[in-house]
Order: sequence, then structure tokens, then C-alpha cells
Amino acid sequence: MLADYSYESGTSSDVHEHEYDRIKASWQRDSVRASHPQRIGVYPGSFNPPTIAHIEIAQAARSTHGLDRVDLAVSLSALGKADVVQPTLDERLGVIEASVAAVDGLGLVVTEHQLIADIADGYHVVVMGADKWHQINDVSWYRDAAERDAAIASLPRLALAPRTGFSVPDEHRLPVGADLLDVSSSAVRAGLAEWMTPQARAHYQGTGAWE
Repeated sequence: MLADYSYESGTSSDVHEHEYDRIKASWQRDSVRASHPQRIGVYPGSFNPPTIAHIEIAQAARSTHGLDRVDLAVSLSALGKADVVQPTLDERLGVIEASVAAVDGLGLVVTEHQLIADIADGYHVVVMGADKWHQINDVSWYRDAAERDAAIASLPRLALAPRTGFSVPDEHRLPVGADLLDVSSSAVRAGLAEWMTPQARAHYQGTGAWE
């Protein structure tokens, strides 16, 4: 069973706000009880483990697009990703929750959706890396080009983080430091623990997760 912080995102910004009432963490409840309609972005990913780049990208999206909150969205079964046995999903979610709890304006959602178009439904902005942007433009993930074009057209405003070896449209580019362009969870799992968030690194040092 998933912990109390896990829930599926809704279909509109109003639903997102109501869903947060289920969350026991005070930092999340407080973040949605604003006196004005909120602008919320979503950043889909596996975050296995969360890195300093993930946090920087989410903060850049929040600042650039005037968002009240950016939700890191984790799919129960990520599309195109091998099933992860260790660390467990609950363990990984706990580390992500601790990482976002330390930063103002970030949240965590868990969803059964796999496609970014479905995950982003109801949000004002969708955040992704240039590599993910390249992937969702690849027609091989769809039945045909028409389905791909419809999925991309359905996305909210784009906030794209540059990555080495990939290009993004200038009008959607996030201001991300050059020192973060090569930071990735796969590189962390290969041994670059210094790129983990402090909370992930503490968990790694205490448990040996991601070895």
C-alpha cells in the first residue's frame, strides 16, 4: 500500500487543490490554501533518485512561469522504464517527499497515468527535460503521427530544461545552469552520489540504496 502522501492528480487545477486536502504533511496542505486561484505546474518523471538538477529545474519553472507550486509527478508504472525492484516504490517516494518538503513551492503526486499528456491534464505548465521532449516527439511511441500531434497539442504551456545533446525551442527553454546539463539519475546510480539531493544522499549513505 502506498503511503499517505500518494494520490493521483485530478483533471483541473481545482481538483488538484482538493486532492491536497488528503495529504497529512502540513507543508503541502498550507501550500494550497491560498486566497487566489493557484497556478500549478507538473514535472513528470521517475526521480530515481531525485537530483539537484530536478530541484533546480522545478524551481526555475516556478520562477519563470509565475507558478504557486510545481508537482513532481511519479507514475506507478513509468512508460519505457524497466520495473524497479530496489529501492521499493514506497522507499523512493519517501525520499522524493523529503526532497521536495525542503523546498518552498514543490509538491509530490503519484498517478496511474503514463503519458505526459494525461499526467499534465489540468495543469497550467508541464516541465520536462530536453531528452523527454525529444522522446514524446518520436512517433514510435504512438499509433501514428496524427496521434502524436494531437497529444502534443493537448499539452499545457511547456517549460523545457536543456540537456547536452538535445535541442529545445528557445521560447520554451528554462534558464538552467550549464553545470547541471549533464546531471541525471542514471549517472547518480552509476556512482555520482554528489548529484543526489541532500535527502537522497542521506538515505543512500544510511541504506546503500541505488548501489
